[in-house]
Amino acid sequence: MITWLDRDAPFPPVERALGVNSGANGLLAASADLALPRLLNAYRNGIFPWYSDGQPVLWWSPDPRMVLRPDTFKISVSLRKTLRRVLRDPDWEIRVDAGFADVMRACANVSRNTQTGTWITADVIAGYSALHAAGYAHSVETWHRGERVGGLYGVGIGAMMFGESMFALRTDASKIALAALVGHARRHGVEMIDCQQNTAHLASLGGCEIPRGHFLAALRSAVAQAPVAWRFDKSALLATLD
Repeated sequence: MITWLDRDAPFPPVERALGVNSGANGLLAASADLALPRLLNAYRNGIFPWYSDGQPVLWWSPDPRMVLRPDTFKISVSLRKTLRRVLRDPDWEIRVDAGFADVMRACANVSRNTQTGTWITADVIAGYSALHAAGYAHSVETWHRGERVGGLYGVGIGAMMFGESMFALRTDASKIALAALVGHARRHGVEMIDCQQNTAHLASLGGCEIPRGHFLAALRSAVAQAPVAWRFDKSALLATLD
């Protein structure tokens, strides 16, 4: 049985989540809202929301967990050339939090082969915008000649980064933003970026699965550290090219 969370009810232990053979690996609980305290508490404990419009809020903690370690980020030959071009071309910029909700809406509009519709609903945008206003959610944006052409958004607590979604209106624009995030993470000694669930795209960039227990141990240490600053520019790309 999945736990229904009444207002202010705590999450059950993640060990109670459905298993890998259930067809809903990691499904832990459901609730009626995405209130800021619950959302922040979820991330601190390795839990995240994922659901479709018309469903209750579904909370997940899968085992294994997909992560991207900054030191194993894979850069193809073509992407490396692109990053070097971006570094020397003043037409390209990396901006942080220039338009958080706009990035979320752009991610919601991305066409994905594996799904119809989007989980980034108006309620989700409102919930994460509250996290953003509180200083815990951020966007990394790729701009070309004054136009936002790609980016990503995620959550940052202490020295832990949680990736949520990306979009690109121009080839490699989302990968440029991800490379900037990875470079920034390397500079600050961030051990891993949470990617939640396995996809072929993430695996191609160096993402890998680790046991949930290992993820939670690293998470507890990271969220207890001083927060990583989210003020950086395209010079953060340099750390990915070392």
